[in-house]
This record gives sequence, structure tokens and C-alpha cells, in this order.
Amino acid sequence: MKNWRDIIHHTTFRYIDHTEEKYFHNVPNTALTSFAIDDALATSVSNHQSPPTIRLWVHPKTIVLGIPDARLPYLDEGVRLLADHGYQAIVRNSGGLAVALDEGVLNLSLVLPGVKDISIHECYEAMVRFIEYMLRDITQEIQAYEIVESYCPGDYDLSINGKKFAGISQRRVRDGAAIQIYLDVEGDSHHRASLIREFYRVSLRGAETKFTYPNVNPEVMDSLSNLTGHAITVNDMKRRALTVLRELSDVVEMDFSNEEIREFEKRYEQMMKRNDKIINLQK
Repeated sequence: MKNWRDIIHHTTFRYIDHTEEKYFHNVPNTALTSFAIDDALATSVSNHQSPPTIRLWVHPKTIVLGIPDARLPYLDEGVRLLADHGYQAIVRNSGGLAVALDEGVLNLSLVLPGVKDISIHECYEAMVRFIEYMLRDITQEIQAYEIVESYCPGDYDLSINGKKFAGISQRRVRDGAAIQIYLDVEGDSHHRASLIREFYRVSLRGAETKFTYPNVNPEVMDSLSNLTGHAITVNDMKRRALTVLRELSDVVEMDFSNEEIREFEKRYEQMMKRNDKIINLQK
């Protein structure tokens, strides 16, 4: 793998912390909002209206579904199951499959310009390098490869001793990309994985499908706190992210421009339309 500087040549980054925000420009700050914000930022960096950006976000009790999940034969029953457990379901616009979010899961978006000249794999590798550097003082054991029985399995799953604690997806807009990682920092990883396993069981009911959905095994997933033996919290990881960003670049904080707000509003409307069916199932 390449290191951070082999891929990222920018010396200034914009830093946005949305982990405590309840609303964003008059709409509830849900996961739907976060994916629309990242699209707006990807557009902004693509147009050179913003420097590359790192954004942090946390959402309570949300199951973020992938596009293939929206085609599950008994999706309505799966969504009702999630609602019975107090979870909201939404369908994202980036790659991957179902992921569980709650207050113990930190999401980090790395938004880069000029990705027509950066491969998809290089963008993933940049995120891996950033996370490794964040945690360099407490572990050297992070590996990036697919954890087959995890939820949302992929080539860039991050694991320690064979147990996954993070997954990465990527969304490209024009000449910008939002590389998004969820970090299972603290809390009950077994419960999260068990809930998604049950979601697939109920949503499939043994039906044959063209797409192969994961057979989730909660034993192959765990939190960073458990895997490292350090009582790491989401707030700890937020501080680490900002510290590392300051070591690697100059950091600026900027208000959202009028152009970014307009782009966000357009992207949010698209996300709402994408989620019409899911939203109606949860009424």
C-alpha cells in the first residue's frame, strides 16, 4: 500500500465536526442529511470552492442500507423489525451494504478533489493510512482485507486479529470523492451485528436472489475498545482525528457558502426521493 503522502499532496484541509449537530440548515441532522452534505462538499471541492475536507459525524440508532439492500424481497418486514428495535433505516447513495450506526460509532468522511487522477483503490488506501496513523500509539495490528462474515464486507475492511471494527465506502461526484468510514469505537458490537443478521434473515426469508447478501457472524466483529484493550471513546477518536489532521496539514474551519447550501438542498431532495419507499414503511 502507498502511504498518505504518496496519494494526498494537499497541504490545507477544511475540518468540520457535525457530531453534536441536531439540525443542519433547518432540517434534522440524520444520516440522510449527512450523505447529502458529503455530496455537496464533494461538488464544492471538485469546483475548487473548498479545500479538501474531513468531516466527522455521529447518528443515533440508524441502519444505513446499501442500494442492493433496497431490493431485498421482504424489505418491508426487515424495516419493521428495525423499527421495533428503535432503529431508523435509510438507503445511502454510496457503495456497500447494511451498516449499524449509534452513539458509539464515529463516521469520518475524507472529501478529496482531483479524483479523475486518483484511483478508487488509492482513495481507500488514503483512508486506511489516516486511521492507522490515528491509532499508531495503541496498535500496529490493523489490517485491511475482507472479513467475509461481517456486515458490509469489502476489500478494505479494517480489522485487528481477524475481527472487523471499520468499513469504508466511496462516493464520487464530478471530480470529487467522499471516502466514508464507520469506526466501531465503543458499545455493543455484538448487538449491532446480531440486529443486521436478523434484518437479513427476515428480509430474505430463505428466498433465492441474484445478489448474494452476507451471512453475518457477530463473532467476527468487535469495537476498537475491546480489540485494543484501551477504553477508547468517540470523543477520544474525534480528538485524535483533529490532532492527526493538524500534523499532516494546515487546518481551516469555514462556514458553508451559499453555493454549498444550494447544492446541499438539491442533494437532500434527491436523498429523500431515494428513500421514499423506506420512509413510508416506517410511518
